[in-house]
Amino acid sequence: MAVIRPFRALRPTKDKVAQVAALPYDVVTTEEAKKLVKDNNYSFLHVDKPEIDFDEPVDPYDVRVYKKAGEKLSQMIKEGVYKRDKNPCIYIYQLTRDEKIQQGIVACTSIDDYVNNVIKKHENTLQAKEQDRINHVKYTKAHTGPIMMFYQEDPQISNEIKSWILNHKPIYDFVSVDNVKQTVWIVDDETTIKKLTEMFSKVSSLYIADGHHRAAAAVKVGLEMRQSNPNHTGDEEYNYFLSVIFPDKQLTIMEYNRVIKDLNGFSEKELLEKIEGNFELVYEGKDPFKPRAKHFFGMYINGKWYGLRVRENSFDENDPVGSLDVSILQNLVVSPIFGITNPREDNRIDFVGGVKGIDELARLVDSRKASIAFSLYPTPIDDLIKIADMGLIMPPKSTWFEPKLQSGIFIHSLED
Repeated sequence: MAVIRPFRALRPTKDKVAQVAALPYDVVTTEEAKKLVKDNNYSFLHVDKPEIDFDEPVDPYDVRVYKKAGEKLSQMIKEGVYKRDKNPCIYIYQLTRDEKIQQGIVACTSIDDYVNNVIKKHENTLQAKEQDRINHVKYTKAHTGPIMMFYQEDPQISNEIKSWILNHKPIYDFVSVDNVKQTVWIVDDETTIKKLTEMFSKVSSLYIADGHHRAAAAVKVGLEMRQSNPNHTGDEEYNYFLSVIFPDKQLTIMEYNRVIKDLNGFSEKELLEKIEGNFELVYEGKDPFKPRAKHFFGMYINGKWYGLRVRENSFDENDPVGSLDVSILQNLVVSPIFGITNPREDNRIDFVGGVKGIDELARLVDSRKASIAFSLYPTPIDDLIKIADMGLIMPPKSTWFEPKLQSGIFIHSLED
């Protein structure tokens, strides 16, 4: 059963929070980050992507970058941009975009729950990216980026959250740079905190939605600190990591589209002939083809859209991973036709989050930054849950959760 724990958050002051809050480090490029922080010395990107503050180009994995992250966070605390709550609290975090609301709690989750698979994963992690976040945690002495998790909705928990919201004023209420309304309430009543922790103790599983590398890094740092502490009690902050936990029905998964830089020597006609062995052509024209159901795909090439539906006998419907649309596209098109067998490391393929819109696919191809694009239907959250429950792993870039959590609003310090 799931363990959640209140914590003494390091939080920006109310007058600075809108300037501090920033998109996660891994969804913006260095150049995008530099533009976002222009004239804003408080942006958390200075901590999350400190390579932006070097005069010369620097490897983001350089030790100087991590030192800069720690120095910047310490400076912001010293200058009073951040304050730490006196007592352990739970926080309610509400995101509103286009009138859709999702309400979750901010608390710490247990590294033991991660190890024992109460916290379930659906992605593999890369060692280099894990090590990057491990270094970041060690030099900042904090968890600075929350892991987005979800649970199968419990009406009692939802009602408790709604009741608190109705009877208390938010501590933050602002619109972030990605046009999402960010609203936060602090739950500082010991009785309510105890009630929420007890309710979550009856939740059988938490699922990582976004932040597999951050979670793995937090756990590895915690286990290392545990081993090196002869006076370890289990109550230390390193035994827990920063999480935002939403009910599953409130989350939005968007499609994760693909673009490929070359046609692997084939003509458009030859590609269509190869593809039609496993797919039925259902549309051809100038208007974008955005799939409205599983097992449909859009393909854009040479200024034209094609709609494709996979043939039933082309994949195993009983294979929970193999029947995912991202797997079907990879196994029937990307690998055998384009020769891209390892999409995680092959620079001929790129991934485009659905938040950028289907027109972005056409733009990339029309501008010759790619030769062909594929639009997909979003992976249903029930498929994610099924795969995670079975202990299986989804292909890379299977899900794009939106909106993204802002970094810098909550920090979990590892120092008591």
